[in-house]
Amino acid sequence: MTEHHIFKSPKSKDFGDSDRIWKDEEEQSIARTEKSSDEERNGGVDESEIVVGEQKEEDYPPNGGYGWVCVGCTFMINGHTWGLNSSYGVFLAHYLANNIFPGATRLDYAFVGGLSISQALVVSPVATLTTRLWGTRTTLLIGAFFETLSLIGASFATKIWHLFLTQGVCFGWGMGFLFVGSVVIAPQWFTTRRSLANGISASGSGIGGLIYSLASQAMIKNISLSWAFRILGITACVVNTIAALLVKDRNKQIGSSQLSFDHRLFKKIEFWGLLGFGFLSMLGYIVLLFSLPNYAKTVGMTAKQGSIIGAVLNLGQALGRPPIGYFSDSFGRVNMAGTMTFLAGLFSLLVWSFANSFGVLIFFAIVGGTVAGTFWTVVAPVWTEILGLVDLPSSLSITWMVLVLPTTFSEAIALEIVDFDDGSYTGAILFTGFMYIGAAVFVWLVRAWKIGEMEERAAARMTDPQAIDLVTDKPREDEGREALDPAMVQKSSFMRRLLVWKKV
Repeated sequence: MTEHHIFKSPKSKDFGDSDRIWKDEEEQSIARTEKSSDEERNGGVDESEIVVGEQKEEDYPPNGGYGWVCVGCTFMINGHTWGLNSSYGVFLAHYLANNIFPGATRLDYAFVGGLSISQALVVSPVATLTTRLWGTRTTLLIGAFFETLSLIGASFATKIWHLFLTQGVCFGWGMGFLFVGSVVIAPQWFTTRRSLANGISASGSGIGGLIYSLASQAMIKNISLSWAFRILGITACVVNTIAALLVKDRNKQIGSSQLSFDHRLFKKIEFWGLLGFGFLSMLGYIVLLFSLPNYAKTVGMTAKQGSIIGAVLNLGQALGRPPIGYFSDSFGRVNMAGTMTFLAGLFSLLVWSFANSFGVLIFFAIVGGTVAGTFWTVVAPVWTEILGLVDLPSSLSITWMVLVLPTTFSEAIALEIVDFDDGSYTGAILFTGFMYIGAAVFVWLVRAWKIGEMEERAAARMTDPQAIDLVTDKPREDEGREALDPAMVQKSSFMRRLLVWKKV
């Protein structure tokens, strides 16, 4: 430093470009020395890197913006995966009424529908892996390829095992890659509107089911079964590819875990409760989804009327899912999940059991449809609420694997119950209703656990439990509440938490 000041003294002369170069080098050397000292004080880490790290940790979803485009894309993907698959009830009724594949049994056809969903869940760890390695868009494009291949391949099926491989296994793989790749996107873009966004996305399956139930029946009757498959395959290919190219995830911003199997989640009792909710929900949902068109035929209705009832059931899902998502944000996401799931069971027991006419069955399809697919509406927001955004992909990946069993065998169980009852659906209806009610019980148990966790966090901060954000574990910005007396924020008993009303 001293030499530098000597050369810059007022009496010294300017020695031209060489002097300026020397001074620039000296200034750079001083800057490097100061930066090195700062790194030593911070344990070898540059302060600028620390600031960047802090900014990444404090990421906040935009709560809109391009997120609505992603919601629209997810809506279309759901319509051309789960919605398209919902029309299997129409195909099932056609298979059972006609000897399309000689030697095939009712149980064989039931397994085709079960495989299409269970295989979608089986590939979930692989889809999570491809998302981590190559990104969301690649995962979605893989799904679009498999789904197109399955429908085109099914159009050439001549034996039942061909149908197992195409409409069952391969379609399930395509649906799985598309679903796993897209299901976590909407929650990443929203905070206060998270459930609404997810409800709109999930309603795509209802709209798709409505359209394709009617379209499939019309195409099978007027064109042929083979060309119905081909037209559906081409349509799904175009729509899913466009949606895959437009959608964007925020995995890097939130630092989400993309582990296919995080065994640490099994140490959390609340995760077991969520798995129970999903397992029993699927036992009821698959039976209702696939059995209604064939049930209509057993009580004297035509194939066309059966397809209309299947379509109206999907219309009910489309109408019900956005309001469930919208009101979840104010009513409480876990509260909504438990209440709507219970209503699905109640409607099955009280309405479906006595639906022997076309009008009553249409009424049940609309009312029951609004709550039948509650699980798919709330799965991402509720899992986020209970487990957090970081563990969402891993927890969902495990959840899909657990749901393989109920989705594979639920319709087969229902048809076996029907055969045991000499063609009566009474036993299958009771099975459906009680599975939904059991699922609601699991949700309510998880809710009681969550209230306890909220009370513990509130006690640590000496504040009202309702003032703590359930996902970020921080005080809500709109809650300017004063600290409370420690005696007022103690953890209540489990039984009290089961009965008390709180927004959860």
